[in-house]
Amino acid sequence: MDLRQVFAADPGRADRYTLTAGGLRADLSKNLVDDEIVAALTDLADAMGVSERYEAMRRGDVINPTEGRAVLHTALRRPAGDSLMVDGVDVVADVHEVLDRMAVVAERIRSGEWTGATGARIRHVVNVGIGGSDLGPLMAYRALAHYRESIQCHFVSNVDPTHMVETLKPLDPAETLFIVASKTFTTQETLANADSAKAWILDGLASADPAEAVAKHFVALSTNAEGVAAFGIDTANMFGFWDWVGGRYSVDSAIGMSLMIAIGPDEFTEFLAGFADIDEHMGSAPAAENLPLMLGLLGIWYRNFLGMPSHAVLPYSQYLERFPAYLQQLDMESNGKSVHLDGSAVDHDTGPIIWGEPGTNGQHAFYQLIHQGTTVIPADLIGVVNPARDVGGQHDLLIANLFAQAEALAFGKTGAEVAADGAADDLVAHRTFAGNRPTNMILTDELTPRVLGQLVALYEHKVFTQGAIWGINSFDQWGVELGKELARGIVPELTSDTSLEHDASTNALIAHYRATRRR
Repeated sequence: MDLRQVFAADPGRADRYTLTAGGLRADLSKNLVDDEIVAALTDLADAMGVSERYEAMRRGDVINPTEGRAVLHTALRRPAGDSLMVDGVDVVADVHEVLDRMAVVAERIRSGEWTGATGARIRHVVNVGIGGSDLGPLMAYRALAHYRESIQCHFVSNVDPTHMVETLKPLDPAETLFIVASKTFTTQETLANADSAKAWILDGLASADPAEAVAKHFVALSTNAEGVAAFGIDTANMFGFWDWVGGRYSVDSAIGMSLMIAIGPDEFTEFLAGFADIDEHMGSAPAAENLPLMLGLLGIWYRNFLGMPSHAVLPYSQYLERFPAYLQQLDMESNGKSVHLDGSAVDHDTGPIIWGEPGTNGQHAFYQLIHQGTTVIPADLIGVVNPARDVGGQHDLLIANLFAQAEALAFGKTGAEVAADGAADDLVAHRTFAGNRPTNMILTDELTPRVLGQLVALYEHKVFTQGAIWGINSFDQWGVELGKELARGIVPELTSDTSLEHDASTNALIAHYRATRRR
């Protein structure tokens, strides 16, 4: 398909392939599809029962069979007063009971009513988590910087002690509150960092009662009351969530506590409303007008029919700098699977490699490969029309680059055009752009909490669509377990002289570490 010819032959293509959902406007016209292909893809969605599976998810059916769980992240953003009964429990009422308690504590911290062990006001909040317990709130905190007020939030995830040490360097223990985010309160990396944070607080507030210092400087996002209490955290300041919420789908649960503190409960409610907007759109919009469904189907087209293994997410907004990393986990942890729901091996490709950086930084790094490399990489380009910040018209320059990149990727530049510009004959091939590089252009008027919620839910349901069509379980993540399990056995071996029974390579690595580690 030649996009130049397609647009020349179809003047109405851009209008026909532009979809809206909530505050999002998506131009899908620069994709390598025509009406016949789109119709075939929507038929595929019908044949694979995407709509029926989506409704089963929303009503609480067990669609995660390997863990025997319902998948109800959509219940996290249903409004107060709604009801959804699952196994005799109104899960929406449970959600709002937690949200209401979160709001009370968040307002106490924001107002200065909550003080530390010395009576000082809390000015810094450190979220200690990993995976979805870090990527979600960190992404949203940075994306909504314009809505943040006086309290600064920090995020520690890596078990590398450098992460905690460098984060805490400029902070005062008397003014710092830690949020320990671990559903089971057993996550190895998170608890190691929590113990370091506890030691820092006790050392920095040595004159305070230790029990009071921990109680006033820690809250927990967990369901393990016994573990939380043993750590020293008051269980009244423990906010739970449920086994039907996967970590990568949890930013709109108690895991978003740091975000609620930063932007306030009212704006957090708007954030949740944005998710709900797309939940309803996904469940009600006709297939050809259903934005998350269409994004999912286009991804199927490129991954399975055109053999493109990679997908770039390129936000032209510095506020969205962590959005590609957030989507890496959402997509690759969900759909990085090689067996069907029944355990049989898949005979087709599944999840693509997701990556990206904010524009215009990426233009001066990897866009060379996207434009002229041998691998075609579909890309989502995301832009904000009205910025929260602008200086000297720079936002217009940013958006001009956004639009120009989509135009260049789609239509390229022929050898004849390069020659007509006066290029030397021996440079024509080097300066030719093949074009026909597909993009989705997603625009929003403003990056508000509600729009951010819409944007996250858009990709959640895109991932859902693709998992349903591939016939895989998008809601377990066994692939993260084996390495962690082996690490637990290696930890004591690093500091002992016991014999090693790994493979020759691993044995040699451990032996080298033992011999050279300085303590």
